[in-house]
Amino acid sequence: MTDSSPLKLRLRLNGPHGIVMGPGRADLLSFIAQTGSIAAAGRRMGMSYKRAWNLVESLNTTFSAPLVETAKGGAAHGGARLTKLGTELLAAYRALEDATQAAGAEALHRIESALSVPPAQNPR
Repeated sequence: MTDSSPLKLRLRLNGPHGIVMGPGRADLLSFIAQTGSIAAAGRRMGMSYKRAWNLVESLNTTFSAPLVETAKGGAAHGGARLTKLGTELLAAYRALEDATQAAGAEALHRIESALSVPPAQNPR
């Protein structure tokens, strides 16, 4: 499967109370790690600070320990960073994504080749 494929395999882990981890949550964690800021991570994803903060709170309460820790103090002294557990779980999720893509590549190719609209003409 290439990046230009009309079919995308997206991994979402669901638990008894909803989404545990998915592409959006993983991307938010990645951007927090890169920027040191929940607000900046949310902006990169085109979401409001409130939405980003709610997702962080959800992640922090879903697992046995927080994935993101914050420091108060505004732009000059505050910020956010992944905890050790956050870094480990993000790496585990990314590894699971890679394994899923590799394992599903042949099946996706077969499905793609059976589409009624050739991939170059498929609007999605």
